[in-house]
Amino acid sequence: MDDQISWYVELAIKPGQLDNFRSLTAEMVRVTRRESGVLAYQRFVSSDYKVIHVYERYANSDAANAHLQIFMNTFADRFQRMVERTRFLVFGCPTTELKATLEQFGATCLGPFGDFEYWA
Repeated sequence: MDDQISWYVELAIKPGQLDNFRSLTAEMVRVTRRESGVLAYQRFVSSDYKVIHVYERYANSDAANAHLQIFMNTFADRFQRMVERTRFLVFGCPTTELKATLEQFGATCLGPFGDFEYWA
């Protein structure tokens, strides 16, 4: 568990983009399902369909960074036309390489609180 990385991202859907974002999400799910080290990949929507809440978890920093590289090369342009990222919180201890990638997204990294034996 110590190497796992997870994040919560909040996305505001741009006007008229909900159906387009649903289609893009379906494509992203298909691609991500084939990636190694993805432990959780989930999307939730607010009751007014204006905010998407993202939860993702990865086996380690390498898997998370590999996912972000695929995202940037394949989906980022379309993604940015459909939603605005309003919050990006990263949980765990990312490597220096992953931190550099996360900086491009304006992510806030949060380390474990205390030396307790947490579980997931």
